[in-house]
Amino acid sequence: MSTTTLSPIEVPPQVPSRRAFLRTGALSALAAGTLVACAKAPEAQTVKATAPSDSDHGGGTMAPHPAAVTATAKAEEMDRLHEAGIKAFPAKTEGKGNVLFEPRMEGNVKCYDLECSVLQWETEPGKRVTAWAYNGQVPGPQIRVKEGDRVRVKVTNRLEESTAVHFHGLELPNDQDGVPFITQPPIKPGETFTYDFTVPMGNHGSHMYHSHHNAAKQVGLGLLGAIIVAPRRPAAIERCDVDHVMILNDGMHGYTLNGKGFPATEPIVAKLGQKVRIRFMNEGMMIHPMHLHGMHMTVIAKDGWMQPAPWKCDTLNVAPGERWDVIVNCNNPGTWAFHCHILPHAESDHGMFGMVTALVVQK
Repeated sequence: MSTTTLSPIEVPPQVPSRRAFLRTGALSALAAGTLVACAKAPEAQTVKATAPSDSDHGGGTMAPHPAAVTATAKAEEMDRLHEAGIKAFPAKTEGKGNVLFEPRMEGNVKCYDLECSVLQWETEPGKRVTAWAYNGQVPGPQIRVKEGDRVRVKVTNRLEESTAVHFHGLELPNDQDGVPFITQPPIKPGETFTYDFTVPMGNHGSHMYHSHHNAAKQVGLGLLGAIIVAPRRPAAIERCDVDHVMILNDGMHGYTLNGKGFPATEPIVAKLGQKVRIRFMNEGMMIHPMHLHGMHMTVIAKDGWMQPAPWKCDTLNVAPGERWDVIVNCNNPGTWAFHCHILPHAESDHGMFGMVTALVVQK
């Protein structure tokens, strides 16, 4: 880009009167402004760069004019950021949530020990946040049981405030519902509380467990997890090759899928011709319309209850507290974007972030 340098106006050797000086200065400023406007006219499509810092000043009382950045250069930089994010996916981060929780058997009772504690959690490469977690994971470990199972969950509180655990979607006896001062005393710091129940028959499906005490804070910080109840006699439509739980959250860690934000989210991988079951669970405070590219979803269950007539969509609204189960017939090979379609939850001028992953269908 060419620039035009204006010569300084020469000052006559004699000292002018104050009135003459002001008149001369005003005319010179007007002329200089006209010249600058003319010089810039051919480059009207350039975008002014951000203001320079104090370290950029060349001395004196005025900073130099900021360098102009062309529209092409700005577009190239945005493309570079977008490409870098895609190439980094799936990015490695410390910690993994939603890991299958193997029970400890005491006779015919499936026993699970949950400890609530504070830790640092890496949501994206280099981005660490304070998390409140079950067993050092966000989301907490994934519990899988069957209808009719006897279950015992011992909760130990290592936090600095009280807590409790609610089994969201399970129709349990009142004293097992996990709501302080309604069904139980709060679990105070340093204390333990044991939930002991039999999973009801007919109450199978995708459910959640989470704090129900100061929940906007505690669930937003990570006290949440999945509890899946398998039916004694699965329906034919439920048969699948890949069973994937996707927990959505929009709390204090930003927009996350299973505790991570893009590019650190985990892709769903299947082979051509396989069927994938995706269990959406919204633990956040916003609606998230989840959109899959390339293939449709067949909706088979809501909140654990089988739909009387399965239906198809490519974008599914998942409201807070809801669980939706879908089947995807992987008949279209390739890597397909999968994201929340409230676009500010998934993409910016710096590239994709937050609630974005991919379904990879391998040949």
